[in-house]
Amino acid sequence: MTEYTVEFVGTGETITCTEKQTILSRCLEEGIAQEYSCRVGMCLACSAEILEGEVTQPAARGLTEEEAENYALTCMARPQSDLKLDRGKYPPSIEGDVDANADGGAATADD
Repeated sequence: MTEYTVEFVGTGETITCTEKQTILSRCLEEGIAQEYSCRVGMCLACSAEILEGEVTQPAARGLTEEEAENYALTCMARPQSDLKLDRGKYPPSIEGDVDANADGGAATADD
């Protein structure tokens, strides 16, 4: 079984992970504080931007196909190569939702 290196940029943390293991499960095993909530690919709490490398994450239903090319849901993502990830980075769809609700969800004339 091939093992890949997963580096979390800016933290100095690195794990090894096989193509059969999720990145989140390995983080938890290694004692790395990776944020998560639902563990089923929906809430996006465990999102990380993929800076280098490739993952497979067919059950990451919270991401669009385009977002899945650039972001990993660590609860679902399994490495297909060595990776560099930036944890806590969210896809544009969730960032847009956060901005839209910053005023408490009230619609504005610009909406």
